[in-house]
Amino acid sequence: MKILLDTHVLVWALSSPEKIKPKVQDLLVDSDNIVFVSIASLWELQIKKSLNKISLPDDFISQLQENGFELLDINYKHIAKLDELPLIHRDPFDRILVAQTIHENLSLITNDLEIIKYNVKIITN
Repeated sequence: MKILLDTHVLVWALSSPEKIKPKVQDLLVDSDNIVFVSIASLWELQIKKSLNKISLPDDFISQLQENGFELLDINYKHIAKLDELPLIHRDPFDRILVAQTIHENLSLITNDLEIIKYNVKIITN
């Protein structure tokens, strides 16, 4: 299975794993699954860090690699997919995650009730 982590799930996976349900933890550690982290999530986290809304450890990026997470770049096909999305959610970071999920045929792990309204494969935590 190919999985994309919503930003809050990524933060929980690295800093508060007790917030991740066991069934989702199993998916994250299953070597048959590919777990992606979008560059959009890293961008969002960096913005929040610069606004002092969150703190991130200095080794945050290396933690991604240590946990076997793959980085998913944003490309023009993801951006083009945004045109097809209904305006359910106005958060640009969440919208690009939905577009990536659709285009790359991924399952998105999220707890975001707005994202769940899109017609995408969702795994709720």
